[in-house]
Amino acid sequence: MNVESPFRDTSVGDPMLEGLAGDEALNERALSKLRWRSRRGLLENDLFIQKFFNQYESQLTVAHARGLYALMDLSDNDLLDLLLKRKEMPDTVTKEALEVLSMLRH
Repeated sequence: MNVESPFRDTSVGDPMLEGLAGDEALNERALSKLRWRSRRGLLENDLFIQKFFNQYESQLTVAHARGLYALMDLSDNDLLDLLLKRKEMPDTVTKEALEVLSMLRH
């Protein structure tokens, strides 16, 4: 693990998403797995994530799922710092994760 980056390599993404185009809509099973993987230990993070799913669930694509999985690799405190704009994303983060972070913040 790179000490400079707050991301952990947990390899917990959804293998069902591999090889799919980013603009493909998520099917019900992939969405269910994403919701499960998005559960957090801090209530504050869960509130942001619950609002995200309530607002965007019907519009989520494979690219959004990849971005959210990347964000879920963060520790709870690092994720909360990003959501509250106390920290900015590292340069190594994907475009999808940046887009999802923006959606989570709204």
